[in-house]
Amino acid sequence: METLILILILLVLGYMSFPLYTYFTVVGVYSFVFFDFGVISWLIFFALAALFLIQPLRIKFITKKLVDFINKNGLLPQISQTEEAALQAGTNWVESSYFKGRVNFSEVLEEKITELTEEEQAFLDNEVEQLCSMTTDWEIFQDRDLSPEVWQFIKDKKFFGMIVPKKYGGLGFSATAHSKVIEKLVSRSQVLAITVMVPNSLGPAELIEKHGTNEQKDKYLKDLARGKQVPCFGLTEPNAGSDATSIKSNGVLFKDDSGKIRIRLNFEKRYITLGNIATLIGLAFVLKDPEHLLGKEENLGITFGLVDHKKDGVDNSRRHDPLTIPFVNSPLYGKDVIIDLEDIIGGVDGIGKGWQMLVESLSIGRGISLPSVSLGGSKYALNIVSSYSQLREQFGLSIDHFEGVEEKIAKVAAFTYMLNASRNYTLDAIDNGEKPGVINSVMKYHATEKFREVINDSMDVLGGSAIIRGKNNLLAHAYFALPISITVEGANILTRNLMQFGQGLIKSHPYIYKEINALRSNNIESFDKGFFAHVNLGYSSFCKSLFYYLTRGHIICEKGEFTRYKQKVTWVSSEFTFLANVALGILGPALKKRENISARFGDILSNLYLITATLREFENNPKEEHKALVTYICDYCFNDIQIAREELISNLGGLSWLLPIVKLNPFGVKADDKLNAKIIDTLKNEESLSELCSNIFVDKNDEDRFAKLQKAVKLNRINQDSFKILKTAIKENTVVAGEFDEMIKQLIEKGLINKEKAASMKEAHELKQEVVSVDSFSVEEYKASK
Repeated sequence: METLILILILLVLGYMSFPLYTYFTVVGVYSFVFFDFGVISWLIFFALAALFLIQPLRIKFITKKLVDFINKNGLLPQISQTEEAALQAGTNWVESSYFKGRVNFSEVLEEKITELTEEEQAFLDNEVEQLCSMTTDWEIFQDRDLSPEVWQFIKDKKFFGMIVPKKYGGLGFSATAHSKVIEKLVSRSQVLAITVMVPNSLGPAELIEKHGTNEQKDKYLKDLARGKQVPCFGLTEPNAGSDATSIKSNGVLFKDDSGKIRIRLNFEKRYITLGNIATLIGLAFVLKDPEHLLGKEENLGITFGLVDHKKDGVDNSRRHDPLTIPFVNSPLYGKDVIIDLEDIIGGVDGIGKGWQMLVESLSIGRGISLPSVSLGGSKYALNIVSSYSQLREQFGLSIDHFEGVEEKIAKVAAFTYMLNASRNYTLDAIDNGEKPGVINSVMKYHATEKFREVINDSMDVLGGSAIIRGKNNLLAHAYFALPISITVEGANILTRNLMQFGQGLIKSHPYIYKEINALRSNNIESFDKGFFAHVNLGYSSFCKSLFYYLTRGHIICEKGEFTRYKQKVTWVSSEFTFLANVALGILGPALKKRENISARFGDILSNLYLITATLREFENNPKEEHKALVTYICDYCFNDIQIAREELISNLGGLSWLLPIVKLNPFGVKADDKLNAKIIDTLKNEESLSELCSNIFVDKNDEDRFAKLQKAVKLNRINQDSFKILKTAIKENTVVAGEFDEMIKQLIEKGLINKEKAASMKEAHELKQEVVSVDSFSVEEYKASK
């Protein structure tokens, strides 16, 4: 019994994260009181205590031997220069708390919320509204381009200069304002959004502003901001996509006839947005110095240069056709193109720093651009699918009464709320100075994947209306474009399998990177501190996981709304920390190559973030009608975490025997079906739907299809009592079922409605029929259509 009590005490000490000397003190006192230790036992105890607690002794007899073993067996994870640059590019943020097994929700709530300035809000309300009203998505697709007037408006109103500081003539917008502009544009047309998004996400303007020389800033930024120069960014190549470090485009240093050192470029790029119309090409290439004009090194590394499209040898005359989506996307070719050293971003000091510049840009851009497109598209789809399902009737009922349809729409609504919450949390952090590279990878992956589900589910609900292409189809083009967002800015397979957890483990874990650096520099003392702190973290996370498992996390103290979910976040974080350290212990450096293991850890990490962001959003803006959405999201994400947990246990070393235990006490289960009906009821409230779908464009032109849909829902809501009277009259044979006009006439004759209500019903009915109709073409029109 005494032994069991001692084990329990040691577990409690681990739960409380006490330092090592506490264990020896407690074991010593407890043993003195309850155990009959002999002299030899006490000598062994004190020797062990001295060995572990006196650092010089510990280093000499334990740590040095451990370091020798690691070096001898090649157990030190190798970090390449490109990985090192990626690790240095961003900052650690909330994701680091998941690797420590604890989440401080008070700190989460303290993240300052970014409010739009008057200037930013005015731009949304005026310039963005005007741009959206100048064209339609159907017109853009029919013309295969934006109109000259739209292009000029984009340039004149500095849409390409949102991230350029005001002192250089740009708008100098916050990340949040930037996101909201993209969000609204995409609700009008993805082509509009992509066209504006890319120059503000990754390209010459950002790189020049952050890394360029003063001369480059003065020369280019004003022209880029006002659209006098149109930028593109040439990175991807036929054999270098996600692996951007494998680019073959090269620049070779040489001396011209005047003795000036210049660069001869040869390149082939593809998938370059705006490439065909760009006047300024930001080009990634490997710079070589075979004649050693600048020093002893021959291969100087990835470098970014600025190339005028009029340079001899530049060919940007061709275009790609990305799944019929007519945004400008092109290959770029260059044959013996000559540029100067002054054309390198950052000048001579920028040589070889291209990869570092790239990952720094992506560490922010991934969290803004595509998540904004996905969110705006999700809000737009939610409005469409919710409105349409209230109007479309089958079997005498609007289709939103059917459970299968409810399930789809509820999921769309919940995902939209979650994407908005995670967008807000991420951009608040960026605007507050963070560069959360790991979380931005999470955002890019989940925003695009969740948007894929949103559009697919919305297509299912709309059925035939969604698959007949024409100007009345509001979702088809978004459906066509889905694979594009999944592919660009780091393919989603790569992002899930390698980046989220693979990068996060080294970057965000409190000790691993310190240990690696200590080993690389042969700093035994630093490694000793990091290693034993790491061991303490592993043991502490085990103890916490055990206690949380036995109590289902109810012993965790939390406050505020949704305390149960906050408790489970900490429970999951503790087990995540423990399993990550176990995986590292079992697999060592090979963990980097076990992509499926990494992907499942990434699933846990990313879902923890989505839950945290959702809970923060609700506490910042608590509304009763949003509780069902928050519950749905948390249940959904914890169920995803449970699936990843089971798959990890099944595939991680010899831990599969634990599978029945983790199944017996799951983190979560799928959201209750009853939530679907609650969410649908919320969406029927015009104010609630409008809030969930805020900042989407509604044309003031009554002939616009989306505007008609909004009007049809309002008219249907106004006349719902009259339509009930009609249905009851038909059921009771008071009115003979037939043509709508004839039935209305009978209602008037029976005195069930007056002429004013009849006219309103007729308008509502005709508009309803129009918005559920689909396009058709003559054979000649069909064959000539684009």
